[in-house]
Amino acid sequence: MITRKKYLMLDEEIQNLKQIIAEKFTIEKKRIRMRELEFIVADHDFWKNNKADAETRIKEYGLLKAEVEEYDAISSLEKVRKFEERFITKNKYEHLPALISVFPGAGGEDASDWAEMLLKMYRGYAERRGWKISQVDSDTIEIKGEDAFNILRQEYGVHRLVRISPYDAKKLRHTAFALVEVLPLLKQVDTDNINIPEKDIKIDFTRSSGPGGQNVNKVETAVKIIHIPTGLSASSQIERSQARNRERALTILKTKLLKLMEEKQETEIESLKTRVTPEWGHQIRSYVLHPYKLVKDHRTEYETRKVDDVLEGNLDGFISNGLEL
Repeated sequence: MITRKKYLMLDEEIQNLKQIIAEKFTIEKKRIRMRELEFIVADHDFWKNNKADAETRIKEYGLLKAEVEEYDAISSLEKVRKFEERFITKNKYEHLPALISVFPGAGGEDASDWAEMLLKMYRGYAERRGWKISQVDSDTIEIKGEDAFNILRQEYGVHRLVRISPYDAKKLRHTAFALVEVLPLLKQVDTDNINIPEKDIKIDFTRSSGPGGQNVNKVETAVKIIHIPTGLSASSQIERSQARNRERALTILKTKLLKLMEEKQETEIESLKTRVTPEWGHQIRSYVLHPYKLVKDHRTEYETRKVDDVLEGNLDGFISNGLEL
């Protein structure tokens, strides 16, 4: 039986934890944002002028409301734990699709093969969760699902493979590297206010290599846009028309530039003058297929010997252990 003294001590502990959670998850700022959104969406002219933006605001309000209400309902240690588990991965991009690109690094043919293996691994993980997958370009997929970006963003970084190379006649052991890039795919309405000077971009058109009908493969519908000052680029061949692919590629490029602006704490795209180079020095995970089998995350120390399962998309252990990264 819980005595009154123990009950009061437990209640005090819960209130202290709620205070820590409130600071960690900026609950009061979210309350203020909710009130702002309530005022904005109550304006009838707002709905008339920009329906797409209005729908985005409504969704933002709904997500904030769910989080604040769950926080307010915390009355036990179990509810503290459930709140943290549910919202630990949340941020302002929580409701957006994930855009995963994999680029081969050092390792020649093995690196190119490794990049394809990783892309297949993420496809497998998405399929396990019932998420929708679209092939945006040869090295990029789009994944739509609840919390997709926030769950997958921890995969950003260099992945290392050690195996007997199938491309080596002497059957020697080789090491290959690939860089995984994970971005939230912003909607066009979210990037309309990002203006890139025409002089700073280069656009290339090629024939699409994927399925999509006779027109897609005969006409140069695939689009690649390069931001000259930084060297960042984005491609798309998922759409049937050149115009739609150009629009999608530009949105992806703006997403990359927005992320870079946040990292550099810049407010104007024109301030980004330095060319961006991939960060190959920081390996987040190693996949060893020879002389033993082991996959190890160097950030969380989580590891498993079930290499084949991991490469087929069973990333649950790595994802759950990396939630707080």
